[in-house]
Amino acid sequence: MTFIKGKEVLLPDGSYMPKIGQGTWRMGEDDENFDREVAGLQYGIKAGLSLIDTAEMYGEGKAENVVGHAVREARREDLYLLSKVYPQNANRKRIYSSLDRSLKLMESEYLDMYLLHWREDADLAEVVYCMEDLKDKGYIKRWGVSNFDVDDMEDLWRVPDGRNCCVNQVLYNLGSRGIEFDLMDWQRERGVPVMAYSPVGQAGDLVTQDGVSKAALMTDKNVKEVAARHGVSVIQILLAFVLREKDVIAIPKAVGVEHIDENIAAAEIGLTDEDIEQLSESFPAPEEKIPMEKY
Repeated sequence: MTFIKGKEVLLPDGSYMPKIGQGTWRMGEDDENFDREVAGLQYGIKAGLSLIDTAEMYGEGKAENVVGHAVREARREDLYLLSKVYPQNANRKRIYSSLDRSLKLMESEYLDMYLLHWREDADLAEVVYCMEDLKDKGYIKRWGVSNFDVDDMEDLWRVPDGRNCCVNQVLYNLGSRGIEFDLMDWQRERGVPVMAYSPVGQAGDLVTQDGVSKAALMTDKNVKEVAARHGVSVIQILLAFVLREKDVIAIPKAVGVEHIDENIAAAEIGLTDEDIEQLSESFPAPEEKIPMEKY
């Protein structure tokens, strides 16, 4: 397994995960973009972005299909493939067929990481039993969760083998910093990394759960000034903000070659305390508990 210039994160099971990867949300939904999306993922893989994040929910398998086409020319041992299971499928009756479908679409015999996409009314004891069984059978290497807040993680920790959870994937970017109030510290104390989806918002925009724009990261004065000081793009500064924490993994989505190269370069940007202070003037860290944002 190769990583971008040594950029890796230690997981609770002693293995390492790439610190930056490629997201696939909304890929596969437009047939006209299929070849371009496949080519983008392939370019990223060749550039060292071995981590690819997807989910059975994304286009009801269409994104997984894009991934499957993209990885055909790569050596499996050079990839880190992750998918997510619907909560209604995370049980003994459905998870095996659900994972089998994902593996076939992704053209792989196993996943490096398998996540419960969100909690909803899933039985956590059942989820953990299934994840451990899939791991024992060799279909997945390790497992984790997504969109879990502190109370959800505490419930998971009470379940037998629940502490084998290796990662929690949540919304985190400069404009959505709610996890900094308590969840990030809770996970850090237990050695569970945060995996940040939408690390630069949606193309630099911030949205509420109902899809309404609430702020624009791309045009913010302080963000632009920090980017100019480093001689990089605004997108790179937004990504660097998330990557500044050694135990945070980011999965930005990019299809164009230039954007992929930008993402890779962002991993090398070192933000100063002055930078963080200035960025926080526009998008401050939370001073009270904020309900977890999801989209």
